[in-house]
Amino acid sequence: MRERLEALKAEALEELAQVTNQQQLNEMRIKYLGKKGPITEVLRGMGALSAEERPVIGQVANDVRAAIEAVIESKQAEYEKAETEMRLRAETIDVTLPGRPAAAGAAHPISKVIQQIEDIFIGMGYTVAEGPEVEQDYYNFEALNLPKNHPARDMQDSFYITDEILMRTHTSPVQVRTMEKKRGQVPVKIICPGRVYRRDDDDATHSHMFTQIEGLVIDRNIRMSDLKGTLLQFVQELFGKQTQIRMRPSFFPFTEPSAEVDVTCAMCGGKGCRVCKQTGWLEILGSGMVHPRVLEMAGYDPEEYSGFAFGLGVERIAMLKYDIEDIRHFYTNDLRFLKQFAHL
Repeated sequence: MRERLEALKAEALEELAQVTNQQQLNEMRIKYLGKKGPITEVLRGMGALSAEERPVIGQVANDVRAAIEAVIESKQAEYEKAETEMRLRAETIDVTLPGRPAAAGAAHPISKVIQQIEDIFIGMGYTVAEGPEVEQDYYNFEALNLPKNHPARDMQDSFYITDEILMRTHTSPVQVRTMEKKRGQVPVKIICPGRVYRRDDDDATHSHMFTQIEGLVIDRNIRMSDLKGTLLQFVQELFGKQTQIRMRPSFFPFTEPSAEVDVTCAMCGGKGCRVCKQTGWLEILGSGMVHPRVLEMAGYDPEEYSGFAFGLGVERIAMLKYDIEDIRHFYTNDLRFLKQFAHL
């Protein structure tokens, strides 16, 4: 049996010397060291040996296996080293070459319009206030003069999470929270930009998620004329000095009186075109004097203080400003569309 093991060793080492690749090496490993290999077969026959011969033959078998494994591991290391060197040569980077320029990004058109509007109002003395998008029913409706079962709630079909928690339908809750923090102090002069959510079928002019900016002013002796002057200055800063506004009576539960605000069409200068449907006017926002009940619930005495509020859709402004016909372009992340606004 000793002679058989020595012969296997010589045979294996001779064949391993002829191996030239990884596949052949794996085959040799299985052939000589596998469970069905000749060394294993020899060891299975050790049961017929005497007690004195077994440890001697076992040691010889271990020596033969160790010699074969040593040659296999040596060749394995050579092949791995060669493969690594080949990969490094293939993946070599010439560090002397100029780097590929990275494409420069740009602000989204909605972000641009928000920044423009914020800059205008900050220049008029306003501050920017923010609040949660997941809101309590109290702040979203009740504190704005919309108690439970109020029919005007149907104007804003909402995403409710629980009976008392919903995705905010406007940024007006930020106004309420700001008034609460002020604890009856004046002046309050804020704008509130942010995303809002309503159940709506997405089409060219509607989206279930969109961006609003609302404004609020509270102080002594605030009048409707202050609201009109503020909005006129705003639209002229945004669309040009030639822009005029008109205010039409409307209804909002949280303002009284309330008004829809139109601007002269920027496309035709008020002469009438397809954009304004030949009227010369475009509706851009809602506004009004803060309802006394809203002031009272927020801790302000409506006999002493008054205020005005307004709200506009940023997508609506962007569509008018850049002559965009479909609101969905803002959310599809089409680079061909977005690149048009990179340098505006």
